[in-house]
Amino acid sequence: MWGNVGPRVVQLSPLERVRLRRVAVRYALHGWDVTPGACLARSRFVCGRAGCPTVGCHPALENWEHAASADPARVATWWRTRPHGVLLPTGRAFDVLEVPTHLGRHVLDAVQTHPAGVGVRGPVLVTPTGRWMFLVRPGDPLRPELDHCFHVVRHGPGSWIPAPPTRLPEGTVRWAVAPEQARWQLPDSYLVQNALIDALRATGVTLTSDLLPGHLPLPRRGM
Repeated sequence: MWGNVGPRVVQLSPLERVRLRRVAVRYALHGWDVTPGACLARSRFVCGRAGCPTVGCHPALENWEHAASADPARVATWWRTRPHGVLLPTGRAFDVLEVPTHLGRHVLDAVQTHPAGVGVRGPVLVTPTGRWMFLVRPGDPLRPELDHCFHVVRHGPGSWIPAPPTRLPEGTVRWAVAPEQARWQLPDSYLVQNALIDALRATGVTLTSDLLPGHLPLPRRGM
């Protein structure tokens, strides 16, 4: 199915292609489901599926939710012939809280010195377009203050994120805090959300809450 799009795909060096495969397999070895992304072709992405109208970063497989896997052998086969992007489905091993750069830096500084210690520190990736993505334990919805805040996007079931070292037209996705630095541990979502709320208020953003004082959700998991 790739015969008509192969020449347009960005050519990566053998080292870059090996790195993509090795990193994808490493994610799988740590229990993170992986799915191949469409290949970068100049300023757009091509997945090889006939008639696919999506030109932005997207999964290469139409049934990506079902096909995503943490089996290292299966993951390795996807990168043997094509320089796929590395996509990580969310709502499984982790959820993701996505924010713009000015909030991301503020929150990262806050969690470095958070009184909860390592319980609030986890992997954080940054896209070349300036989106910061905090990986957190899955299953917790956004607090009411954040639910209608356009600065914050929660990625849960049915969504995915591009993971390093995926290349986008603007540059390469990178880790601000690599999983190894966080010992592959994930922080409680509400602890990170609390830091987000503090950061938003510090920048002058007015937040609304549907909850009465004293009824705000607390971290539900022990540190």
